[in-house]
Amino acid sequence: MSPASTGASAAPLPDALPQPSPAGPAAPAGSPEEDLRHRPGERGFRRANLALFAAGIATFVLLYSTQGLLPILSADLNLTPGQASWTASAATLGLALALLPASALSDRYGRTAVMTASTVAASLLALALPFAPDLTSMVVLRVLQGAALAGLPATAMAYLAEEVHPSALASAMGLYVAGNSIGGMGGRLVSGWVAAAWGWRWGLAASAVMALLATLAFRLLIPAARNFRRAPVDPRALAGTVSAHLRNPLLLRLYALGLLFMAVFGAVYNTVGYRLTAAPFSLPQSVAASIFVVYLVGTASSASAGRLSGRLGRRGALYVAIGTTATGLLISLTGSLPCTLLGLVLITAGFFAGHATASSSVGRTATHGRAQASALYLIAYYLGNSLGGTVGADAYHSTGWTGAAAVGLIAMTLATAITLYATRRAVTARRAMAAH
Repeated sequence: MSPASTGASAAPLPDALPQPSPAGPAAPAGSPEEDLRHRPGERGFRRANLALFAAGIATFVLLYSTQGLLPILSADLNLTPGQASWTASAATLGLALALLPASALSDRYGRTAVMTASTVAASLLALALPFAPDLTSMVVLRVLQGAALAGLPATAMAYLAEEVHPSALASAMGLYVAGNSIGGMGGRLVSGWVAAAWGWRWGLAASAVMALLATLAFRLLIPAARNFRRAPVDPRALAGTVSAHLRNPLLLRLYALGLLFMAVFGAVYNTVGYRLTAAPFSLPQSVAASIFVVYLVGTASSASAGRLSGRLGRRGALYVAIGTTATGLLISLTGSLPCTLLGLVLITAGFFAGHATASSSVGRTATHGRAQASALYLIAYYLGNSLGGTVGADAYHSTGWTGAAAVGLIAMTLATAITLYATRRAVTARRAMAAH
């Protein structure tokens, strides 16, 4: 079923996860449309790759710009960790709520137009953030910013699938995902380092400037779309497809796993800065902000998830991811800094492995409307970030790092229960087939 027939465009993809999805009208071999696609070595191919790389940086710089600033925000505005965490959770909440509408808009108005409007609007909102007088205004701006940002992840992969020759699509998507990773890490690092020297308002301003420069590079480099075909949005067809996916038990389990893994990630990364800057570690803010370099572990972990699934199967890979994440959480409870850092590495590796396994399974599980199936996964994924980040920060405020780690362990216990249930169903089904 084509995107047009289901009512929305191709699926957006997770932060730092390459996963091609059926996007746009795939041209048959030898057709004129295929001849117009950019190929390796062509100027248009290089420009499209660099443009989407820059767009990925802009998006994820802004999405996570406040996460490295939470301890400073708490100190300056007299906020609890839970209150400050809303400046991070609000953006992912806004993005989650806007993903499906943004993907539909790209079918109606074009990929390039939606991506440009998305990054420009979010960057302009970023310029207003340093002037926010209080928490309420910051949260409102962050919700709007997240909603504006939804146009990029909801559209970028569709653009690449339509404009890049299939033989080079994997490498083009890989470079876009690299931009996501660098932007996600860079947004945290840049804002944290600048804030350590001049305050959180300057930290947010630095993120806004970085995103604006990346947005300008995207707009100057992006080649005009040559294969986009405007498609009417059918709300009834879209609602029917979404409803069918939400009645699929296997898809629901995958969505729940994405939410639970991301809840751990949000709980840990929204509170780790507080733990590192407080006793007994008492690290300077600039050093604590540098902890986000650990985020690079996820790139290797995501890449290895496919090989792990090939050896152990999807459920086996999920058990390894859950075990790695839970082990990291338990190790982080010790009082030493080296163990805390090792725990963070394991949590990050386990999260990305589980996320990669669950999200890549969505496209294989959905028999129709794969774009919308993946979009629903991302909605659950980003809602998990908002939920876990806020609940984890509240737990940290109440009981310290033990509370935040407990939130993560509860999430992994639920993920284990879901995976065990799926395993039992699979075993029962195989026995029933053997009996016949």
